[in-house]
Amino acid sequence: MDVEDELQTAPAPADGGESSHALVSGDQLDMEAYAAQYSGRTRVGRLLFIAEKCGSEQMRLDALRLAYDWALKGEDTALHRDVSAKIAGRLGPRYAADQPWSGAVERRALLRKDKLDSELNVYRTNLIKESIRMGYNDLGDFHYAQGHLSDAFKSYIRTRDYCTTSKHVVQMCLNVILVSIELGQFMHVSNYVIKAEQTPDDLDRITAAKLRAAAGLAYMETNKYKLAARKFIETGSELRSNYSEVIAPHDVAVYGALCALASFDRSELKSKVIDNYNFCNFLELVPEVRELVNDFYASRYGSCLGYLEKLKSNLLLDMHLHGHIETLYKDIRHKAIIQYTFPFISVDLNLMAVAFQTSVSLLEKELAALITDNKIQARIDSHNKILYASHADQRNGTFQRALQTGNEFERDVKSMLLRANLLKHEFSQKAAERKV
Repeated sequence: MDVEDELQTAPAPADGGESSHALVSGDQLDMEAYAAQYSGRTRVGRLLFIAEKCGSEQMRLDALRLAYDWALKGEDTALHRDVSAKIAGRLGPRYAADQPWSGAVERRALLRKDKLDSELNVYRTNLIKESIRMGYNDLGDFHYAQGHLSDAFKSYIRTRDYCTTSKHVVQMCLNVILVSIELGQFMHVSNYVIKAEQTPDDLDRITAAKLRAAAGLAYMETNKYKLAARKFIETGSELRSNYSEVIAPHDVAVYGALCALASFDRSELKSKVIDNYNFCNFLELVPEVRELVNDFYASRYGSCLGYLEKLKSNLLLDMHLHGHIETLYKDIRHKAIIQYTFPFISVDLNLMAVAFQTSVSLLEKELAALITDNKIQARIDSHNKILYASHADQRNGTFQRALQTGNEFERDVKSMLLRANLLKHEFSQKAAERKV
């Protein structure tokens, strides 16, 4: 498969559904503190996403102002013009498109590209593998800075034929992963994470943490929440701000916790999240998420769901998580309802509605849906508002187990008696002699 084919084979990212297009409140979001967690193109991309989705005009303008200032520090003139067009004069003449800056950057870029192409042609003529690898790498960096992501992807991919050490392969994989994330081609992200992890030399801890975080992001974007949770939880605390061009430690905590709550059973949640010292370091960065995980495990569902609702407006402004919020929240709520009902023979729906901070009628509909999907074995007394568990006939079950145990005992006794008789009459020894 050539580079062009590889670039086109990945599926488009999953549609976030109608909810992803709705404007949401972001009143709790400290825009400058949020943006400071990221670097490079990701910072601008996240700010533009907030400006598109946020329902607060002031916050939209704050996001656009920060995006404009940061875009001027880069070399992507198309991105700069895009930010200026979105501002549309609402921040005054200072935030209009800077044509002199764009012209100067584009002239420098043209000269730079001619130089890189010329150098690469010389390297290819001389057949020096290391020089060719570095030439393609420099060209990829150039295209990435210019915002030509497809060209950057092609250049980075071409370095793989000239990699001579494990370190070179890992660098190539990280570059391809970075561009693939921005292109939304998460199949490539997963493939190149695996390729990097399969290199014969041991990875340093920071690189290993980057790869796990990228793998978690790819699994989450493809709705594989349990696999995503495992990767985020395995991400080493060495990540810190070393991968700010892709993800922040704050994101690892939020993504990992929500995916775990939606997909882990109770024992996994305890062993892999709550008792996981490494992941607890990430959770300490987001106290609300840490508390909602603890509340869920401790069956304080009202408090847990309250934290989720409080966080929702900000999470809907996350460019990677927004399309998964409704699904994750629904799965977490359903798991809470299942865990609440499991230990009881009967449950008063009035008390349960209070625990889940909802109305009895809405709770009854949720329970009916879960019963229909065979997630809860129960029946609802709609008149008295009581849920009755549909337990199997314990008397009959006990009788069947006792009968099975008796049959197994009888079989074992007969086997022992047969063996004793065979040994008594030396049957096996004589059979052996005849065989000889």
